[in-house]
Amino acid sequence: MKIRSRTLPVSLLLAVLTVSGWPQDPNKVASSKDRLAAPPSAVFTNSFDVRVFGAKGDGKALDSPAINQAIETAAAKGGGTVFFPPGTYRSFSIRLKSNITLYFDQGSTLLAASPNDGDGKYDEPEPNPWSKYQDFGHTHWHNSLIWGENLENVSILGPGLIWGKGLVRSGGQSRNQAQNDALQDVKTVTPETPFGYPNPRDTVETGWGNKAISLKLCRNVIIRDVSILEGGHFAILATGVDNLTIDNLKIDTNRDGIDIDACRHVRISNTTVNSPFDDAICLKSSHGLGFARATENVTITNCSVSGYDVGTFLDGTYKREYNRYSHSSPTGRIKFGTESNGGFKNITISNCVFDYSRGLALETVDGGLLEDVTISNITMRDVVNAPIFLRLGKRNRGPKETLTEGKLRRVMLSNFVIYNADPKYGSIISGVPGNDIEDVRFNNIRIYYQGGGTKEQAALQPPEKEIDYPEPVMFGEIPAYGFFIRHVKGLTMTDVEVSYMKDDLRPPFMLDDVKGADFHRVRAQRMPNGSMFVLKNVFDFTTNQCWLLPDLQLAKVDRRNL
Repeated sequence: MKIRSRTLPVSLLLAVLTVSGWPQDPNKVASSKDRLAAPPSAVFTNSFDVRVFGAKGDGKALDSPAINQAIETAAAKGGGTVFFPPGTYRSFSIRLKSNITLYFDQGSTLLAASPNDGDGKYDEPEPNPWSKYQDFGHTHWHNSLIWGENLENVSILGPGLIWGKGLVRSGGQSRNQAQNDALQDVKTVTPETPFGYPNPRDTVETGWGNKAISLKLCRNVIIRDVSILEGGHFAILATGVDNLTIDNLKIDTNRDGIDIDACRHVRISNTTVNSPFDDAICLKSSHGLGFARATENVTITNCSVSGYDVGTFLDGTYKREYNRYSHSSPTGRIKFGTESNGGFKNITISNCVFDYSRGLALETVDGGLLEDVTISNITMRDVVNAPIFLRLGKRNRGPKETLTEGKLRRVMLSNFVIYNADPKYGSIISGVPGNDIEDVRFNNIRIYYQGGGTKEQAALQPPEKEIDYPEPVMFGEIPAYGFFIRHVKGLTMTDVEVSYMKDDLRPPFMLDDVKGADFHRVRAQRMPNGSMFVLKNVFDFTTNQCWLLPDLQLAKVDRRNL
């Protein structure tokens, strides 16, 4: 066997040597000692070290003017890498440009400054004529630590830290805490603001920043390897971004982690988000751009979400001591919604872990289509409300002339293991009268609930609440401990098993206004003489090899317990 040798082209060889720090000019060969002492930025061709532009990196000086100057200079030369060597860079708004990479070296921290320091402010929130259709955070992008609009070929890379210490998670900077708390549920509803937006509680005052990274109408974006601590309202907000890669991030934040709004061709992988006060990874499709745009062609894989106390994921202590969360529990989940004007299409979620958080939530309530979704290989422990929540509603935030009837259909969930789930809510699949959730399939699902349900709970009739904000607690406690299924057409469950750790007097399954329900090899723990299924207004119901039940085919059931 002959081995052919190949000679590298001279230009390629020089490029390799240059990237490795070797000089191109043979008359200027440095000693090995000199090469080892070279700055880390030498590994980047066309690199712009922020210290060269005047950044101090001491955590005291204001470095954002120098950082922005480095970006401007790089952009004027066609692009390049703006390099942050070890140090702490205190900053207000950083304005990205096309063809720019921000690289945060190991030991570097980008520190969000506070306007209270007296030496600067964040960029003002830009005007948006569609502010009445979504909250303040989804309406503005410029009031952020790092922001970019209408850009292409942008990267934020490196093992450094982005610390949003000076960012805020909501509005009312001139109010005290008691005044803000009084506005918690206040919404001024007028013909001009039919949904109560902008809400004074969330309206961030000029000069303050509420997002760590904010991108609008960009394409070809990579965010990789960085850590984010206390990211404000959003650690990452991407709106109308196409071809977005988010990989190997560690986020430990005080409100939303990653929000993907009206984006296409998105890949989120190998990322951990700890966000006790709000959602960890959240897909949305708001009307913030002024038109309906679906979030579509998305993969989320090999990710972990949780609701530990803020800061205790990054420091490795994983504490669960705080107890003043919204709805009395941490959030920290993967969710579609609530903003859902444009809908969600062609999405895959796989190999993800939930720990001490709310469960998976798929919601479309603003007229958008939620369709063609597969979710597989999910494990959850210590779920603090419904482990699985599918909701089709009709809140209908968006211009009336553009609204259509929303749909939730063609969703497949498989290979779930869920342990120690909240006893009050079960899993919920609920459309609204006259608009069914369609074609949902569950396969190989195992859920261990805490149990403890009572006869009184089993007799409850959950309200419809068609126009309400979607959240499992909206219906109150649920009359089935396993699955509450209402207004659904086309449901298949195969190899599904539910059980409880404490006696529960509720049935495992309750079906109300369901058309076409097939149960194959389904097992459910229940009390002696208790029913496995409670059926109300059910058509085309089938069981096959279900534990302790005969095989059945029922064409129509007004009410029956099995």
